[in-house]
Amino acid sequence: MSDLISKTIANIEPTDSACREAAIEHISRLTMPPWALGRLLDVAVDLAGMTRSMEPPTTQRTAVVVAGDHGVVAEGVSAFPQEVTVQMVHNFVNGGAGINVLAQQAGAVVVVVDAGVAGDLSDLVEEKLIVNKRVAPGTSNMAKGPAMSREQAVRSVEAGIEVALDLANQTDLFATGDMGIGNTTPSSAIVSVLCDMPSETVTGCGTGIDEPARRQKADTISKAITLNKPDPSDALDVLAKVGGFEIGTIAGLILAAASRRKPILVDGFISTAGALIAQGLCPISTDYMLAAHQSLEQGHAIALKKLDKQPLLNLDLRLGEGTGAVLCMHIVDAGVRVMTQMATFDDAGVSESAS
Repeated sequence: MSDLISKTIANIEPTDSACREAAIEHISRLTMPPWALGRLLDVAVDLAGMTRSMEPPTTQRTAVVVAGDHGVVAEGVSAFPQEVTVQMVHNFVNGGAGINVLAQQAGAVVVVVDAGVAGDLSDLVEEKLIVNKRVAPGTSNMAKGPAMSREQAVRSVEAGIEVALDLANQTDLFATGDMGIGNTTPSSAIVSVLCDMPSETVTGCGTGIDEPARRQKADTISKAITLNKPDPSDALDVLAKVGGFEIGTIAGLILAAASRRKPILVDGFISTAGALIAQGLCPISTDYMLAAHQSLEQGHAIALKKLDKQPLLNLDLRLGEGTGAVLCMHIVDAGVRVMTQMATFDDAGVSESAS
């Protein structure tokens, strides 16, 4: 583990229990039956504990979309060709993707990071339209050997830390996003290893492969795990053996956000695989995660259970990019507004329950 990762982890503290209790007490006095707005109020309490404030800031919002490619696509695990990753990065920059539309609605800035795309993005880097944190032009084929070296795994996590720290002063609320053809395969592998579940159980259809292709994908993951023997007690080893550069970068984003006491909305299956890596590196980092939604990927619910997170939405989403996370920014904002703007019984002159 590098000095940067170690220092970041050392700065992560549990959320503040006194602020959580104060938020619960204040909410109990608001003009409604006890906890009548349910999990919206849970979000408000979580945010109070994360930010150490009864008025959690959420106005400055950044969705970080991390792109990377995967050598395992050579095994036929995706319905789309690898060049789509480069094409979609250009689409993000041009404002034409789902994340652009939904982020604009949520008032969030979209930051695109190249963590390891197997294509030429130098024009976008030179124009400062994306952030260059490329570790290598795509991972190696994990079905033939480790996806990356341990040094590359460390570098990918460091890249996420660097991005988050650069953005922290202008961000109250982070959202994770991803782009990378084939990336549900390493994500499924990570979930299989860290959740101790068979690859068949955690492997879904990704971008829309049929059932025979899904079974082949699960078999490829199983063979990769058998070949590479990732150590579930060592998150960096798991990342190196069967992970992806964007997944490591998302893990770093989460760690750095937690170190700065910033809430971070974890998007779908790929982002949750990154969250599992972050949890493996620093269990307390889960305190700062908000699970945005549960996707259609069958391993996602298993991964969320490992994180002990209940998703805020379940809309059958499977796009990635951070789309579910920015949708949840509206929920976060609503929770904060209820806690900070709703009248108490005393303020409104309303009688409380007699019980």
